[in-house]
Amino acid sequence: MRSWRWQFSRMMRLCLRWCRLCPKPGGRPSKPQRKLRELWSYWKLLLNSLYFNSLTNSDTCLDCVFEPVYWIVDNVTRWFGVVFVCLVIALTSSVLVIVYLCLLPVILNTYPLQWIVWHLTYGHWVLIMVLFHYYKATTTSPGHPPQIKSDTPSVSICKKCIVPKPARTHHCSICNTCILKMDHHCPWLNNCVGHFNHRYFFSFCLYMTMGCMYCSVSCKDMFIEAYNAVESYYQTPPPLFSFREKMVHKSVIFIWVLTSSVAVALGGLTLWHAILITLGETSVERHINKKEVRRLKEKGKVFRNPYHYGKINNWKVLFGVEETSHWLTRVLLPSSHAPHEDGLVWEFPQAFTRRDPMTI
Repeated sequence: MRSWRWQFSRMMRLCLRWCRLCPKPGGRPSKPQRKLRELWSYWKLLLNSLYFNSLTNSDTCLDCVFEPVYWIVDNVTRWFGVVFVCLVIALTSSVLVIVYLCLLPVILNTYPLQWIVWHLTYGHWVLIMVLFHYYKATTTSPGHPPQIKSDTPSVSICKKCIVPKPARTHHCSICNTCILKMDHHCPWLNNCVGHFNHRYFFSFCLYMTMGCMYCSVSCKDMFIEAYNAVESYYQTPPPLFSFREKMVHKSVIFIWVLTSSVAVALGGLTLWHAILITLGETSVERHINKKEVRRLKEKGKVFRNPYHYGKINNWKVLFGVEETSHWLTRVLLPSSHAPHEDGLVWEFPQAFTRRDPMTI
């Protein structure tokens, strides 16, 4: 232990040294102080030069702060999309295996003939529609504006691509390109949802929801039996179940929980997109139109969506329905037909009957 005298003398020496460093009244600051002041001024100037200008506001500062986060999201999401696609394939395959090994034998052995025919027909129809539309949604390009000069009318210039943007076209920071009639970037597809694959995306969501609801309802009784059996594992003495029976119990519980959860979550997403389609909007346009509604309301005006062709006509435009038979051949059966228009010019479809006035 140091003596108190040594501690006191050390403190006094530090005070004297500080007094020598401090400038005298009216004198010049010492060299260390000048260095500290220069460093502080330099860092202050550097910080101000990064964000300070006449247009600076709180939103600009937040954008600067979150720019690293945006970069991580834009660059990592693309790679995570591959993982999500593999996850969709793996989960769907597991459900199919469990259905064919556990559910189908019960249907064939206990249900009457008419119900067996219905289950086989409906189940395989939904399966084909899900597989077809998921494949098309992931592999079909959403569409991009031309990179060369053309006579296509444009409404603005993309600040990142530096090319003209047609109406309803927006830039995807994950794909790093402009997308025609962009709705959103879907990581579960590892692809953007745009003009040429919007129908495939919505149909996949719809039929996947229908398939999950079908599995959930069909497995309900088996789920209750399997759940009660699993609960009995912890009784004393435990019931005698073979390894195969235990695996069947756990598989049935897994498929019921998975399909019920997906039916609720994906069903809500499908319902939301159905509302947007009915109103003639995309997810991006929904936010833009809400701002336009508020802006024009302040001026005493009413906003009208120029791409709202009528509730029924909006669905016809999405599915490419031009004749009554197309509801069967293009909606209820797999079809690779091209969508209405080319995604560059948007005009009212001449083949459709305008029932309510087109908004402007």
